[in-house]
Amino acid sequence: MVSFPELLMAPTRRLLTPKSLSRARLKLFDSKNFLSTVGAGRSVRHYRPKQAIFSQGDRADAVFYIQVGSVKLTVLSKQGKEATIAWLGKDDFLGEGCIASDQTIRLSTAVAFTDCTILRIDKGRMLRTLHEQHEFSDLFVGYMVARFNRTQADLVDQMFNSSEKRLARALLILSRVGKKDRTETVIPRVSQGTLAEMVGTTRSRVNFFMNKFRKLGFIDYNGGVEVNSSLLSVVLHD
Repeated sequence: MVSFPELLMAPTRRLLTPKSLSRARLKLFDSKNFLSTVGAGRSVRHYRPKQAIFSQGDRADAVFYIQVGSVKLTVLSKQGKEATIAWLGKDDFLGEGCIASDQTIRLSTAVAFTDCTILRIDKGRMLRTLHEQHEFSDLFVGYMVARFNRTQADLVDQMFNSSEKRLARALLILSRVGKKDRTETVIPRVSQGTLAEMVGTTRSRVNFFMNKFRKLGFIDYNGGVEVNSSLLSVVLHD
């Protein structure tokens, strides 16, 4: 048995208090790893094109994170009219409205536009992680602010810009030109009817402007719509 004096002479060991343990967990937390792996309250799901991820009126009990692919968000009115309200892609969240205490059902429908790999995070797990992991909560808040700013820009776009500018902006958003130094990218096949829904105009007008953009070299068709960064000139032109 070790005597008390011997304990006093032994090398001092650092004791981990609950506070220091919490700090250690914060330091070791990796947001990218959290969003790319399965674990408690997290599962990866795969969706085919046109497959519903969730539907309007479903129970809102999870947040989704897009690892691969693109997703279309739509709403359906009581009169049966459908409208496309957003296109989301890699590294975007969807269904995040469920973390608000008053939203218990889905207010929109999310459908895979391409083959998708999506991480499903249970609502409870999402809330705990936001409360406990500052790195992740900073990332998520930053994303939500950027999403809010984009929604505001969408509203201004609908109110003040011509249908030509709205179409150009929609194509740039879908292609994500300008992100990660991209100057050109191909959007998977998207119908002119869907583009008309997004822009708030007729299919014939979309067809007219798409032909115009192609003649000017802003876009091309190559297994999809290839968008060049020069299309920005349409959005920036007064």
